[in-house]
Amino acid sequence: MPRGKKRPLPEVSSGSMADIAFLLLIFFLVTTTIANDKGITLLLPPKPDPNEPPPEVTKNDKNIFKILANSQDQLLVEDEPYKQPMSELKKEVKEFILNFGNPGEEGIEVYNSLPSMMKSEINRFGKRLDSSDDPTECVISFKAARGTSYDLYIGVLDAINAAYNEVYAQRVGITVEEWLSLDKDDPIQKDMYDRARSNIPRAISIAEPDK
Repeated sequence: MPRGKKRPLPEVSSGSMADIAFLLLIFFLVTTTIANDKGITLLLPPKPDPNEPPPEVTKNDKNIFKILANSQDQLLVEDEPYKQPMSELKKEVKEFILNFGNPGEEGIEVYNSLPSMMKSEINRFGKRLDSSDDPTECVISFKAARGTSYDLYIGVLDAINAAYNEVYAQRVGITVEEWLSLDKDDPIQKDMYDRARSNIPRAISIAEPDK
């Protein structure tokens, strides 16, 4: 090359860059997983027929544990203002379920089926005549206002369900974590699941908010 002339700079071929970018775009579209928010997995009852009269409530009032939440996120539990943490609400719900204040025949069978540690616990806090008769009769009623926050709504439901889960787990002598991980497709674990829930229904009533 003659002196004084500059060496030409090498060029990078960009002809295939568009193809590479397109392939990368396809790759990320195929491999990316988008999380779906499934919300609250509750089975709602069918809409009542306006031509039919509302069902008659025959449940004794003392067998209904009432929880109300207003639009300012204030709780009313058993007709009293409630400012305790959710862990305390879970404890009170559990004590209500296991009260055995005036048990019927099925309630007596449930009590006799409980392990000795649970019976001792019930004898310490339960058998109040002004509370639930037995686990076969009690219902946990929860009603929220339309302005109730999502966090409070979920917190109350979690506390109620946690109380039932503790009852079921204690009844068959396992931890709550083990109870929640039971495989109902396995015959042995399915039998344990059925024994834990026998005559102790997860009776949670969620009322429609006022308009």
